[in-house]
Amino acid sequence: MKKYDYLIVGAGLFGAVFAHEASRRGKTCLVIDKRNHIGGNIYTEEVEGIQVHRYGAHIFHTSRKQVWDYINQFAEFNHFVNSPIANYNGKIFNMPFNMNTFSKMWNIRTPEEAKAIIAEQRKEIVGTPRNLEEQAISLVGRDIYETLVKEYTEKQWGRPCQELPASILRRLPVRYTYDNNYFNDKYQGIPIGGYNKLIAGLLNGVECRLNCDFGENREELTALADKIVYTGAIDEFYGYRLGRLQYRTVSFETEIYDTANYQGNAVVNYTDRGVPYTRIIEHKHFEMFGQQLLDCPKTVVSKEYSTEWKPGMEPYYPVNDTLNNDLADKYRALAAHEKDIIFGGRLAEYKYYDMAPIVKRVFEVVKSQGL
Repeated sequence: MKKYDYLIVGAGLFGAVFAHEASRRGKTCLVIDKRNHIGGNIYTEEVEGIQVHRYGAHIFHTSRKQVWDYINQFAEFNHFVNSPIANYNGKIFNMPFNMNTFSKMWNIRTPEEAKAIIAEQRKEIVGTPRNLEEQAISLVGRDIYETLVKEYTEKQWGRPCQELPASILRRLPVRYTYDNNYFNDKYQGIPIGGYNKLIAGLLNGVECRLNCDFGENREELTALADKIVYTGAIDEFYGYRLGRLQYRTVSFETEIYDTANYQGNAVVNYTDRGVPYTRIIEHKHFEMFGQQLLDCPKTVVSKEYSTEWKPGMEPYYPVNDTLNNDLADKYRALAAHEKDIIFGGRLAEYKYYDMAPIVKRVFEVVKSQGL
C-alpha cells in the first residue's frame, strides 16, 4: 500500500491548488519542494514591513469570476491596478500604449490623430511578418516599436528582434483612451500581506516537506504515492535524454533605501539598451497607498536583469521558438504515455502561464482525474 494518493512536486501555485482540491475530496497528498519555502516564484518575504516579491512582480488578474472568487477564499486581495511606466533615455511614457503615450510621443491630443499616425507607419510591413520586428511594426508602427519595444525585448531575450520569431509577439495592447490600467481583466489585485498567505491557505492541513529535491530522492519519493503531480522542468524529469530545452532567467539586485518613495510607481521599465536592467520594482507600491506609503520611512527596490538560463539557475520563461517547441513536443509525447504522472505548470508544460490561467488549468486537470 502506498502512503499517499498524490506526491506533488513543487509547492508553487499549481501544486498548492491541486493539493487543496485533491485533499478536500478526501485524497492524501504530500507536497515537496527543493526550496526552503512554499510559494514557488510567487513567494514574498517581509522586509522593513514591506512585502517583497522575491522572484519578480506578480499581479493576479482575471475576468473569470469563478477563479477570482476561488482565490479570495484563502486571502484578502487589495485593488492594486497595474500601471507601469517606461523610461526611454530619460523620457517617461505610460504603459500600455494609450493616449498618454501617444500625446507624449507625437504631441497630439485626439484618438483620430493617433490612429492616423499608427496606420501610416504600419504600412511599412507588407505581407506576413517574418520576425518579431516586422510583427511589432505591423501592429503599432515604427516609432512605438523603436522607443518602447525593440531594445527592451532584446534585453529580455538576449537576441536581436530580427532573429526572434513573430509568433512570440501575438499582440500589443493599444488603447485610444487615457487609461493607464495595463490589464483588461475585470478583477485585479494582490493578496494583502503577501502571496504566502494565499499559498498557506491552500496548503492548510496538507503535509509539506521543504528542502526536498525530487531528483536526488526520486526512487524513494516515487514509492510513497500512487500518482505524481510534477511541476518541474519536463526535460529535467527525463534526464535531458532528448536534449536540453532553453529558458530565460532573471536575477535581481535588491536594496533598501531611506526614503518613503523611490520612483513613484511599482514598476518602471527601462526600454533602452543603455541601461543593463529591464525594470525596477519598488515593492511597497503593491500594497501601500497614500499616507500609508509616506508613513513607512524606508523602501525596498529591485533591479531586474534578464539572462540566458544555465544549469544551476532558476528557469523562468520558456523560449517558445520553433527549435524549442519542436523539442518540447517530443518530451510531451513521452509524457503522454505516463499513466501515473501528471505534468502541470509553466516548466512541466513548457508554456508561459499567468497565475489565473494556472488556477483554471488545475481545475481542468482535477476534472480529468475524476476527482
